[in-house]
Amino acid sequence: MMKTDATLGLEKSLIYIRNLEHCPPSYLNDPGRKDFFEIVWLQNELPLHTVREGEEQGRGDWIYLIPPYRVHQLNKAGKNGILLSFKRDFLEEEDKEFYLDLFKMFNIQGEFSCLPLSASNAAELNKIYPLLEEEYQQQTGGFLILKALLKVFLLKLIRIKEHVFTAQDLNQKRVYEFMMMLEENYQQERNAEFYASLLGISSKRLNQILKEKLDKTGMQLIHDRIILEAKRQIIHSENTLKEIAYDLGFSDRPYFSRFFKKQTGSSPEDFQKQAKNHIESKSNTLVE
Repeated sequence: MMKTDATLGLEKSLIYIRNLEHCPPSYLNDPGRKDFFEIVWLQNELPLHTVREGEEQGRGDWIYLIPPYRVHQLNKAGKNGILLSFKRDFLEEEDKEFYLDLFKMFNIQGEFSCLPLSASNAAELNKIYPLLEEEYQQQTGGFLILKALLKVFLLKLIRIKEHVFTAQDLNQKRVYEFMMMLEENYQQERNAEFYASLLGISSKRLNQILKEKLDKTGMQLIHDRIILEAKRQIIHSENTLKEIAYDLGFSDRPYFSRFFKKQTGSSPEDFQKQAKNHIESKSNTLVE
């Protein structure tokens, strides 16, 4: 029987819905939380992240999409809004296209992404969310309606996110496409020329666009993605550092250690200790 409530421990749950103001420490500190996709819907709040120059930073509605096995944890306890988290297993879908769209929506930046919601988008989601919450609270043991409502909610979010990006200029679309391709190929392809060729532009032009929009080159973003995966595995997997190095395509552990330290300023061993201490302190803050 599927469990929907996390009061017995998240490892026995598949979906968890709470008002952020009443999100208990038992959820925020539960190690099983790493297995969940999280949707944080801030309502009439300031954003949790630092906005880029030119972006508005005022009170409003913000959707944060946080994938499983993330490195960072956004400190959202006590905020006004909604937490909706679920495991992939809860959906039990055979729709591969939907799954692909779902993973793209959550993984575009490899860590978390944020959608500012317009009033009309918030109104659209508010048509579905109360039904979803009501069905969740009933917990009668049959979850077909709950699954269907969750899928509709996710499809609405996918459409909103696609609209946000397609409404941008051509170069913003290229950044989006680059990040999508990077997510799918970074383990095998670590040369900016590969991604530029898929976009039909030169690597020089790609780097110009990325520098303009993200203030980083293609190679820097590739390295960032490799480091992110390394950090995820160091924190969440049982693999040794040697095994992680091999999994990430490094010929030996010393080479991996040099690369990691060059990119982060600390060795994998030091980061591992820092992450362990952070987890043991049960801090709901960012692991840098």
